[in-house]
Amino acid sequence: MRYGFKKYEPQELLTGHLWMGTPEGARSPDGGKISVTSAYFTRDGAPFIGVMGEYHFARGHRRDWYRELCKMKAGGVGIVSTYLFWIYHEEIEGEFDFSGDLDVRAFVLDARRAGLEVILRLGPWAHGECRNGGFPDWLLQKPFRLRRNDPGYMEKVRLWYSKIFDEVQGLLYKDGGNIIGIQLENELTGDADHLLALKKTALDVGFDLPLYTVTGWNSVFGARIPVDDVVPVFGAYAVTPWSGGTAPLPPSPNYVFCGMRNDTAIGSDTITESSAAPDGWRLPYERYPFATCELGGGIEVTHHRRPRIREADIYALSLVKLGSGNNLIGYYMYHGGTNKLGKLSTLNESRATGYPNDYAVLSYDFQAPISEYGEARAHYRSLNMLHLFAADFGHLLAPMGYVPSGHSPRADDKSSLRCAMRTDGRAGFVFINHYQRALPLDDVRGAVIDTGEAGVVFPPIDISGEVSFFMPFNMDISGSVLEYATAQPLCRVGNAYFFAAVPGVPPEYKFRGESHVSAVPGTASAFTFKDAVIITLARVEALCARKLGGRLYIGCDCDIFECGGDIDCVQPGTFSYLEWTGDSFVRHTREREFTPGRAAFAKTDENFTPTCPEELSLGGERRLQLFRVTVDGEGGFFEVPFECDVSQLYRDGELVADNYWYGVPWRLPCSLVFGHECFLVLSERKNDFCLDP
Repeated sequence: MRYGFKKYEPQELLTGHLWMGTPEGARSPDGGKISVTSAYFTRDGAPFIGVMGEYHFARGHRRDWYRELCKMKAGGVGIVSTYLFWIYHEEIEGEFDFSGDLDVRAFVLDARRAGLEVILRLGPWAHGECRNGGFPDWLLQKPFRLRRNDPGYMEKVRLWYSKIFDEVQGLLYKDGGNIIGIQLENELTGDADHLLALKKTALDVGFDLPLYTVTGWNSVFGARIPVDDVVPVFGAYAVTPWSGGTAPLPPSPNYVFCGMRNDTAIGSDTITESSAAPDGWRLPYERYPFATCELGGGIEVTHHRRPRIREADIYALSLVKLGSGNNLIGYYMYHGGTNKLGKLSTLNESRATGYPNDYAVLSYDFQAPISEYGEARAHYRSLNMLHLFAADFGHLLAPMGYVPSGHSPRADDKSSLRCAMRTDGRAGFVFINHYQRALPLDDVRGAVIDTGEAGVVFPPIDISGEVSFFMPFNMDISGSVLEYATAQPLCRVGNAYFFAAVPGVPPEYKFRGESHVSAVPGTASAFTFKDAVIITLARVEALCARKLGGRLYIGCDCDIFECGGDIDCVQPGTFSYLEWTGDSFVRHTREREFTPGRAAFAKTDENFTPTCPEELSLGGERRLQLFRVTVDGEGGFFEVPFECDVSQLYRDGELVADNYWYGVPWRLPCSLVFGHECFLVLSERKNDFCLDP
C-alpha cells in the first residue's frame, strides 16, 4: 500500500522577536552566541537540536555527581537541567544550606568538567513530587498569597533567587561558564504577570542568560505566559500514574504523530484552571520552537498506580515527538535519585501534605535511563541513537517543518501505519512508529512511502514488531545526494556516515542517478560512494555506539563512557569496546577485577520498629514482615525477590532505601548493606493498586 503526506506549507521564520536577557547575557567571552527563532534554537547562528536531561543534584550524592554526569554525556545529553527545591535549602526559615549534597555550585562545576551545559529550574514552586511542591513548610504559614505578585511573597522569592545567584555567580554563559538558562516556576498556567515578575526578579539579582523558559502546558490553548519574554517548554509521558483510581488507562495519544505540543494530562493532578480562558486566550505557538523539558525518560510510581516501563515506551515516545517537530529534546527524568530526609519531616509528596498522590519516602528512581544507583537501563541505549543523530545532523533537521501523513490514526487504531515527515520541501526524514504502549499493533506489509513533492518513493518495506525508526531522503552526503536509505542515520565521523539497521527492514541506499546498494549490517559493512564511506551497524551495535571526545566507540554489549580522560564502563568487571580509526574498527579490552556480592535474607521476629511506620500502612493497617539482610561483599547489586506493597531498608537503624513494588525485583547496591546491620521491612500486598499486566 502507498502512503503519502499532506502538502508541505513553509512557515514564516521569526527572528529577534523574543526578548530573553540582555545582548551581553546571550554571548560568551569567546564570541559564542545562543539565540531563539520561532522554529529552532541557534548556536553561533547555526540551527541545533539540544538534548537535555534532568538530574537532581540534591537527590544524589556529591561524591557521585561527576561520574554520573559523564554517563549522561556519553548517552548523548548536552544539557543537564536540575531543580532547586527551596525546602531542601531553607527548611528552617533563615537557615540556608548549600553545603555537601546541596552544593549547587559544585554540581555546576562538575557538569562543566563533564562537558555539559546547565539549565537551573529555580522555582520558587517546583513540584517534582517534592513536599509542598518544594515550598518550605514555614512559607505555607505566612499571611501572604503564594505564587502571586504579593509583596510579601515576592520579597521572599527575591531572597531565594539571590541566594542561588550568590552560589553560582561567575558561572553564567556570559562569564564563560556553562549555565545557559533558567526555568521560572512550574505548571503555572494562568498568571503571565507573575511569571514576568519572576523573570524581572531573576534579572535584577544577576541571572542574565540566553534562555528563560516556562512550562507551557495546560489545555490545548496553552498556559498564559508573558508572550515575548520566555520560551514555553512542553512534555509527554508514557503513562500517567497520578491519574485517579486504579482502573486501566486508555491508550496514550503520545504514540501518534501530532503537531499539538500540549499533553494535557501533565499536571492534571495539580492544575485546576479551566481548559479555555474566558477571553479566548491562545498561546501563540507559532512564535516559538517546539521544545520539551518533560519528555518522560521513565515514570515514578504512585501508591495507587504501579506502571512498569519498557524500553519501547520511552524510545518510541521520544521518536514520535522528534518526528512531530520537537527541536529541544528534554527528558524528565534522565537520571533517577533518592529523596533526602528533612530535619523536620520527610520531603516526598504525599496525601498528608494535601496532594492527591502518595510517593515513596526516599526513592525517586523514576525508572529513568540511569537508575537512582547509576545503572544503565535499556532505554539509555536506544535513546542515544536519537541523540547521536541530533548532535551530528540536528542542523539539517531543526529548520524542517512537520508534515502529517494523509491519514492520522487515533491511539486505539491498531491497523493504520503511523508515520510523519519533516522536510524543507526538498529533503527530509520520514518517521515511522509501530508501537503503542499496552496495545500490540498489526503488521504492515509492503508499505511504500511517497514523499510527494520531494519526488522520492521508498521501496516497499514490511513493518512488524515493536519498531520505531526514521529514514532520510535527498540527504546531503559529502556533496552527493542520498535519494533514500532504508536505514536510520546515526552519526558522522569525518567522511564516514554511520547508519543503524532497522529490525526487519533490509538496508538499501540509493544515490541520485545510481542504482541502489544493499548492505549486510555489521561493523564490516562499509562501502564507498565518491567521497563518503557508508557503514550500516546492526541494531545491537548501534545501541552501544558512543561519541566520546569526537571519536566513535562501540561497547561490546556494555555501556562505556569517558571519565577523567579514561574510557570507563557502567557495568563492573572486564569490558571490551571497538574504536573507529578512520577506516576500520579496532578492539580494546580493559581488565578489571570484580567479585559480586551475594545477599542473604533471614526472616526474623527481632524487636525492630520502623522509623517511618506510616508509609507502611497506606490504605489501612497491613501485616509486616521483617528480614535481616547481609551481603558477603560490596561489589555489584543484589535483588530483593519478594512481592509486597512497600519495602523499606534500614541500615544501622536509619531508613536508607524504599520501594513501591511494581512487578520487578528491587535492585540495590551491595555497598549499601555491606558492613552494616540492615533490616528489610515488607508490608502486606493488597488489591488496592493498579499493576501493569
